[in-house]
Amino acid sequence: MALSKSEIEAHYVKRTGRLIVVHHARNDSMSYLLGKRAFDLFAGTIGLILSLPLFLIISVLYLFGSQKGPVFFKQKRIGQYGRPFYIYKFRSMVVNAEKELKANKLLYKKYIENNYKLEPSEDPRITAVGRFLRKTSLDELPQLINVIKGEMSIVGPRPVVSEELKEYGDSTRLFLSAKPGLTGYWQVCGRSNIEYPERVDVELYYIRHKSFMFDLKIIFRTVLSVISRKGAY
Repeated sequence: MALSKSEIEAHYVKRTGRLIVVHHARNDSMSYLLGKRAFDLFAGTIGLILSLPLFLIISVLYLFGSQKGPVFFKQKRIGQYGRPFYIYKFRSMVVNAEKELKANKLLYKKYIENNYKLEPSEDPRITAVGRFLRKTSLDELPQLINVIKGEMSIVGPRPVVSEELKEYGDSTRLFLSAKPGLTGYWQVCGRSNIEYPERVDVELYYIRHKSFMFDLKIIFRTVLSVISRKGAY
Protein backbone atom coordinates (compact mmCIF):
# COMPACT_ATOMS: atom_id res chain seq x y z
CA MET A 1 0.00 0.00 0.00
CA ALA A 2 1.41 3.40 -1.03
CA LEU A 3 2.11 6.10 1.51
CA SER A 4 0.28 9.38 1.12
CA LYS A 5 2.31 12.59 0.90
CA SER A 6 1.22 13.53 4.41
CA GLU A 7 2.27 10.11 5.74
CA ILE A 8 5.67 10.40 4.08
CA GLU A 9 6.17 13.82 5.65
CA ALA A 10 4.95 12.69 9.07
CA HIS A 11 7.25 9.66 9.00
CA TYR A 12 10.23 11.79 7.99
CA VAL A 13 9.57 14.54 10.54
CA LYS A 14 9.17 11.94 13.29
CA ARG A 15 12.52 10.33 12.41
CA THR A 16 14.53 13.53 11.92
CA GLY A 17 12.70 16.36 13.63
CA ARG A 18 13.06 18.41 10.42
CA LEU A 19 10.43 19.80 8.10
CA ILE A 20 10.17 18.91 4.43
CA VAL A 21 10.60 21.72 1.94
CA VAL A 22 8.49 21.24 -1.19
CA HIS A 23 10.40 21.19 -4.49
CA HIS A 24 9.11 20.62 -7.97
CA ALA A 25 10.95 18.46 -10.51
CA ARG A 26 11.53 19.84 -13.99
CA ASN A 27 10.78 18.35 -17.39
CA ASP A 28 7.85 16.17 -16.28
CA SER A 29 5.90 16.99 -19.42
CA MET A 30 3.31 14.51 -20.65
CA SER A 31 5.37 13.77 -23.76
CA TYR A 32 8.44 13.00 -21.65
CA LEU A 33 6.51 10.75 -19.26
CA LEU A 34 4.71 8.85 -22.04
CA GLY A 35 7.87 8.51 -24.11
CA LYS A 36 9.84 7.32 -21.10
CA ARG A 37 7.21 4.70 -20.25
CA ALA A 38 7.06 3.48 -23.85
CA PHE A 39 10.85 3.16 -23.91
CA ASP A 40 10.80 1.31 -20.56
CA LEU A 41 8.31 -1.25 -21.87
CA PHE A 42 10.22 -1.76 -25.12
CA ALA A 43 13.69 -1.94 -23.57
CA GLY A 44 12.48 -4.01 -20.62
CA THR A 45 10.81 -6.61 -22.84
CA ILE A 46 13.73 -6.89 -25.26
CA GLY A 47 16.18 -7.03 -22.38
CA LEU A 48 14.31 -9.86 -20.69
CA ILE A 49 14.13 -11.89 -23.89
CA LEU A 50 17.87 -11.48 -24.53
CA SER A 51 18.63 -12.35 -20.89
CA LEU A 52 16.74 -15.65 -20.86
CA PRO A 53 19.86 -17.79 -21.55
CA LEU A 54 21.62 -16.10 -18.62
CA PHE A 55 18.59 -16.71 -16.39
CA LEU A 56 18.82 -20.41 -17.27
CA ILE A 57 22.58 -20.68 -16.66
CA ILE A 58 22.37 -18.98 -13.25
CA SER A 59 19.41 -21.16 -12.29
CA VAL A 60 21.52 -24.27 -12.97
CA LEU A 61 24.48 -22.91 -10.96
CA TYR A 62 22.26 -22.48 -7.91
CA LEU A 63 21.07 -26.11 -8.00
CA PHE A 64 24.25 -27.52 -6.46
CA GLY A 65 26.70 -27.14 -3.58
CA SER A 66 26.75 -24.60 -0.78
CA GLN A 67 25.21 -22.01 -3.10
CA LYS A 68 22.07 -24.09 -3.55
CA GLY A 69 18.90 -22.09 -3.05
CA PRO A 70 16.57 -19.57 -4.69
CA VAL A 71 17.74 -17.93 -7.91
CA PHE A 72 16.19 -14.56 -7.08
CA PHE A 73 16.50 -12.21 -4.15
CA LYS A 74 13.87 -9.62 -3.35
CA GLN A 75 14.01 -6.70 -0.94
CA LYS A 76 11.52 -4.00 -0.04
CA ARG A 77 12.50 -0.58 -1.36
CA ILE A 78 10.78 2.79 -1.39
CA GLY A 79 9.54 3.79 -4.83
CA GLN A 80 7.97 6.82 -6.44
CA TYR A 81 5.70 8.84 -4.12
CA GLY A 82 6.71 6.62 -1.22
CA ARG A 83 5.17 3.45 -2.62
CA PRO A 84 7.00 0.41 -1.21
CA PHE A 85 7.76 -2.39 -3.65
CA TYR A 86 9.98 -5.45 -3.91
CA ILE A 87 13.08 -5.07 -6.03
CA TYR A 88 14.36 -8.20 -7.78
CA LYS A 89 17.95 -9.32 -8.22
CA PHE A 90 19.81 -12.51 -8.96
CA ARG A 91 20.72 -13.82 -5.54
CA SER A 92 24.35 -13.01 -4.86
CA MET A 93 24.32 -13.90 -1.17
CA VAL A 94 23.64 -16.87 1.03
CA VAL A 95 20.07 -17.69 1.99
CA ASN A 96 18.76 -15.46 4.84
CA ALA A 97 21.63 -13.00 4.28
CA GLU A 98 19.82 -10.03 5.82
CA LYS A 99 18.97 -12.02 8.94
CA GLU A 100 22.57 -13.17 9.31
CA LEU A 101 23.90 -9.64 8.84
CA LYS A 102 21.61 -8.16 11.49
CA ALA A 103 22.51 -11.00 13.86
CA ASN A 104 26.12 -9.77 13.81
CA LYS A 105 25.68 -6.41 15.53
CA LEU A 106 29.23 -5.20 14.95
CA LEU A 107 29.15 -6.06 11.27
CA TYR A 108 25.69 -4.55 10.83
CA LYS A 109 26.85 -1.35 12.53
CA LYS A 110 29.78 -1.17 10.15
CA TYR A 111 27.39 -1.82 7.24
CA ILE A 112 25.26 1.19 8.26
CA GLU A 113 28.23 3.45 8.93
CA ASN A 114 29.77 2.50 5.59
CA ASN A 115 26.80 3.73 3.58
CA TYR A 116 24.93 0.40 3.59
CA LYS A 117 27.68 -1.76 2.13
CA LEU A 118 30.64 -3.90 3.09
CA GLU A 119 33.87 -4.71 1.31
CA PRO A 120 33.38 -7.93 -0.71
CA SER A 121 36.43 -9.45 0.97
CA GLU A 122 34.92 -9.05 4.45
CA ASP A 123 31.30 -9.80 3.55
CA PRO A 124 30.59 -13.45 4.43
CA ARG A 125 27.15 -13.26 2.81
CA ILE A 126 28.36 -13.16 -0.81
CA THR A 127 28.53 -16.45 -2.74
CA ALA A 128 31.18 -17.30 -5.35
CA VAL A 129 28.64 -16.88 -8.14
CA GLY A 130 27.45 -13.69 -6.47
CA ARG A 131 30.89 -12.09 -6.61
CA PHE A 132 30.94 -12.53 -10.37
CA LEU A 133 27.38 -11.27 -10.79
CA ARG A 134 28.08 -8.15 -8.73
CA LYS A 135 31.39 -7.38 -10.41
CA THR A 136 29.70 -7.49 -13.82
CA SER A 137 26.44 -5.88 -12.55
CA LEU A 138 24.52 -8.85 -13.97
CA ASP A 139 22.76 -9.30 -10.63
CA GLU A 140 20.63 -6.26 -11.51
CA LEU A 141 19.06 -7.78 -14.66
CA PRO A 142 15.91 -9.15 -12.94
CA GLN A 143 14.94 -5.54 -12.26
CA LEU A 144 13.77 -5.49 -15.86
CA ILE A 145 10.70 -7.19 -14.35
CA ASN A 146 10.24 -4.18 -12.06
CA VAL A 147 10.58 -1.92 -15.11
CA ILE A 148 7.87 -3.75 -17.05
CA LYS A 149 5.60 -3.69 -13.99
CA GLY A 150 5.98 0.10 -13.83
CA GLU A 151 7.67 0.11 -10.43
CA MET A 152 10.96 1.25 -11.92
CA SER A 153 12.30 2.92 -15.04
CA ILE A 154 15.37 2.10 -17.11
CA VAL A 155 16.91 5.40 -15.95
CA GLY A 156 16.28 7.10 -12.63
CA PRO A 157 17.63 7.46 -9.10
CA ARG A 158 18.36 4.14 -7.42
CA PRO A 159 15.60 2.88 -5.11
CA VAL A 160 16.54 3.00 -1.44
CA VAL A 161 15.57 1.15 1.72
CA SER A 162 13.50 3.17 4.19
CA GLU A 163 16.50 3.81 6.46
CA GLU A 164 18.25 5.72 3.68
CA LEU A 165 15.53 8.34 3.29
CA LYS A 166 16.95 10.29 6.20
CA GLU A 167 20.01 11.02 4.05
CA TYR A 168 17.88 13.20 1.75
CA GLY A 169 16.86 15.63 4.47
CA ASP A 170 14.63 18.45 3.21
CA SER A 171 14.82 17.02 -0.31
CA THR A 172 13.14 13.72 0.55
CA ARG A 173 9.94 14.70 -1.23
CA LEU A 174 11.82 15.74 -4.37
CA PHE A 175 13.74 12.46 -4.35
CA LEU A 176 10.49 10.47 -4.07
CA SER A 177 8.91 12.39 -6.94
CA ALA A 178 10.95 10.40 -9.47
CA LYS A 179 10.51 6.76 -10.45
CA PRO A 180 13.56 4.68 -9.41
CA GLY A 181 15.84 3.44 -12.16
CA LEU A 182 17.68 0.27 -13.18
CA THR A 183 20.58 2.58 -13.89
CA GLY A 184 21.08 6.24 -13.21
CA TYR A 185 23.39 9.21 -12.92
CA TRP A 186 24.81 7.92 -9.62
CA GLN A 187 25.90 4.66 -11.28
CA VAL A 188 27.71 6.31 -14.16
CA CYS A 189 29.36 8.87 -11.88
CA GLY A 190 31.04 6.18 -9.83
CA ARG A 191 28.36 4.16 -8.02
CA SER A 192 29.99 2.60 -4.94
CA ASN A 193 32.77 5.19 -5.09
CA ILE A 194 30.26 7.95 -4.34
CA GLU A 195 28.88 7.83 -0.82
CA TYR A 196 26.39 9.90 1.15
CA PRO A 197 26.03 12.87 1.32
CA GLU A 198 27.59 13.32 -2.16
CA ARG A 199 25.25 10.67 -3.53
CA VAL A 200 22.27 12.86 -2.60
CA ASP A 201 23.60 15.71 -4.74
CA VAL A 202 24.14 13.38 -7.70
CA GLU A 203 20.65 11.82 -7.51
CA LEU A 204 18.93 15.19 -7.11
CA TYR A 205 20.90 16.65 -10.01
CA TYR A 206 19.38 14.02 -12.28
CA ILE A 207 15.86 14.66 -10.98
CA ARG A 208 16.19 18.39 -11.58
CA HIS A 209 17.65 17.99 -15.08
CA LYS A 210 16.12 14.78 -16.46
CA SER A 211 15.35 14.69 -20.18
CA PHE A 212 15.39 12.26 -23.10
CA MET A 213 18.93 13.25 -24.05
CA PHE A 214 20.18 13.00 -20.47
CA ASP A 215 18.64 9.51 -20.19
CA LEU A 216 20.30 8.38 -23.44
CA LYS A 217 23.68 9.68 -22.26
CA ILE A 218 23.29 7.78 -18.99
CA ILE A 219 22.41 4.56 -20.83
CA PHE A 220 25.47 4.94 -23.07
CA ARG A 221 27.73 5.63 -20.09
CA THR A 222 26.19 2.67 -18.23
CA VAL A 223 27.28 0.32 -21.01
CA LEU A 224 30.81 1.70 -20.78
CA SER A 225 30.80 1.38 -16.98
CA VAL A 226 29.65 -2.24 -17.11
CA ILE A 227 32.35 -3.09 -19.66
CA SER A 228 35.05 -1.41 -17.55
CA ARG A 229 33.39 -2.62 -14.27
CA LYS A 230 33.81 0.89 -12.93
CA GLY A 231 32.22 1.38 -9.53
CA ALA A 232 30.99 -2.22 -9.27
CA TYR A 233 30.95 -3.49 -5.71
